[in-house]
Amino acid sequence: MSVVRKIEEASQILTALGMDAERSNERSAQTLLALLHLKSDDTWADSANPMLGTRAIMDWIRDEYGRSYAANTRETIRRFTLHQFADAFLIQQNPDQPTRPVNSPKWNYQVTSEALTVVKAFGTPDFDSVLSEYLTRKPGLKAQYATARARNRIPVTLPGGKPFTLSPGGQNVLIKQVVEEFCPQFTPGAEVLYVGDADAKWALFEAERLAEFGVSIDQHGKMPDLVVYLPDKDWIVLVEAASSHGPVDAKRHGELAALFKGATPGLVYISCFPDRREMRKYLHRIAWETEVWCAEDPTHLIHFNGERFLGPYS
Repeated sequence: MSVVRKIEEASQILTALGMDAERSNERSAQTLLALLHLKSDDTWADSANPMLGTRAIMDWIRDEYGRSYAANTRETIRRFTLHQFADAFLIQQNPDQPTRPVNSPKWNYQVTSEALTVVKAFGTPDFDSVLSEYLTRKPGLKAQYATARARNRIPVTLPGGKPFTLSPGGQNVLIKQVVEEFCPQFTPGAEVLYVGDADAKWALFEAERLAEFGVSIDQHGKMPDLVVYLPDKDWIVLVEAASSHGPVDAKRHGELAALFKGATPGLVYISCFPDRREMRKYLHRIAWETEVWCAEDPTHLIHFNGERFLGPYS
């Protein structure tokens, strides 16, 4: 009964903190309990805020709350609970190293000290006042954490020398390498038309320039991470930084082809990885007639055979 009750209470706390139904469901409640390292017979005052990776969170839920999530559930917990917790500043990602690459086994999450204070007060007469103070301060806390994040933004030099920044960590470390190493090597003189960012999907979006090439983007469409135009060959190069969402597989190839179906230039599809070890995880999925680039070997491309090397197909 203490297990059920603790999960119900965690759900109540998440609701009080402003989380929606999915972010206060059983999975999210268990995730919060793991992040707090709170056992079913602990009091809320016993809550802590260690830095934990997704695997450690799942192990805690299994060991302390008897729920075993399959390994392929890890992405669900990341995408549909932890990301939203981070967006609400309930947790921080990689407080020890904000620029950590997304494929790092050390990627971690930590409940913020401000949210921890609220959690510790749950079940006491002070909870309502502590919660009210937290919610009043929340806009300022968001600004505070946003400022800290801004200090750690990743500087990127676009082709032509124009400066640009990306939010810290995640796949943006790889996107910087693609812009600064892949583009000069394989698309010299190219024009960057789109850069996606975890913090701002449309961080750089040259809508009018894309329209000149017959591309009208549905902003609900799932864009690649980078779109580059190579004028001397009249190619549009569509780049996926595959360290977070996988490569250009057959399904993704079809999605991108549909999204850019009006393009008058030829389309080239590139999957980019930090290294070949990461690539091997996805090797069986990579679509034919696409290219692969690994940041550890920046002067080489791997061609998934078609009738030509590094070029569009009609």
